[in-house]
Amino acid sequence: MTVDVTGGIDPAREYMFAERPQDPEMRDSVSFWVFDDSGRVGLPRIGIEAVASNWDAHGLQVNLAFADGRVYRLRADGQSAPVEGRDGRPTVLGAGPLTFECVAPFDTWTVAFDGQAVQTSSEALAAGDKSGPLVDVRFEVEARMAVPPWIQGAMGDEAADQLKTTVVGELMGGARYEQLFRADGTVEVAGHRHPLSGSGLRIRRQGVRRLEGFWGHCWQSALFGSGRAFGYIAYPPRPDGQPNYNEGYLYLGDSAGLIPARVVEAPWLRRLWPRGEDVSLVLETARGTVRIEGETVLSTHDITDPAELPAEQLEKMANWTFPALQQAGVRYRWDGEEAIGMLERSSPMDRIEHDGSNATADQKTQNT
Repeated sequence: MTVDVTGGIDPAREYMFAERPQDPEMRDSVSFWVFDDSGRVGLPRIGIEAVASNWDAHGLQVNLAFADGRVYRLRADGQSAPVEGRDGRPTVLGAGPLTFECVAPFDTWTVAFDGQAVQTSSEALAAGDKSGPLVDVRFEVEARMAVPPWIQGAMGDEAADQLKTTVVGELMGGARYEQLFRADGTVEVAGHRHPLSGSGLRIRRQGVRRLEGFWGHCWQSALFGSGRAFGYIAYPPRPDGQPNYNEGYLYLGDSAGLIPARVVEAPWLRRLWPRGEDVSLVLETARGTVRIEGETVLSTHDITDPAELPAEQLEKMANWTFPALQQAGVRYRWDGEEAIGMLERSSPMDRIEHDGSNATADQKTQNT
């Protein structure tokens, strides 16, 4: 069976902006999540944010994590690379040591990094400590698309309306889709080489993104060996009582395509655990509910100290502060089948429990 993994999207949507956008807030973005099938090593988000106001230097993020707790991370601005690829089209997004390339739209992408990253650990990051020595890191991955892309807002009228008429659209950052893939590559840290063979998720986004006021989210996705897959993004109940964004899908590996779904039990971020946390979920579809078990196997956290931010940014943020953020690899189990997939979630710091207790009562989503 041949699966159409284009989703009917114009292939040109895969290309980068050929030149600096006129709107200073417009951004071009590519990010990957990649995990070895063993769960021993993963890249729980690597990405570039190219913002028009700083077009000569793009923001980059690198997370490389191991199941034994080692983490190598980088947050920096890197000199932007020419966008022309091997065929002369704008298929490259590069920032310093990190480069993404669209080899064939909705078919094959690559990512490569050759630079240095801060050596730390899952435990240190969960405690808010981002310090550590710089070490040499290299990786390269080839991604082959395996599931039709999920276009945010395409799974139902309610989600589409949220993106068009509420602040959710600004938080999402404009036109956005994500796509699961199979992956092969290598990771090298301080001269030690590790093969990587597994799966991952690719995100493509172009638009204006404003995160001030963001009140948290939960986002999970995975591709199984049988070809089945799932994904969703949900925001917790809004402070103003308005309906919350909640959209996702199941994919059974057949011609039926993506089946619309909503999460009815989500593992909202309530505590900062390095690894080994239960992050199971329940999705609801027109065909019934599906429970997928999950446990974090490698993890990173970003805890932002307001003292680290420029004064002008703090003034713009008013009384809002960046929520705590976790980006992790998860061992998922669905009807006896296992896969390593992604998890990203965030929550305001005043919702984080600091005594290590379990907030299972809060794991049920309010479906308003």
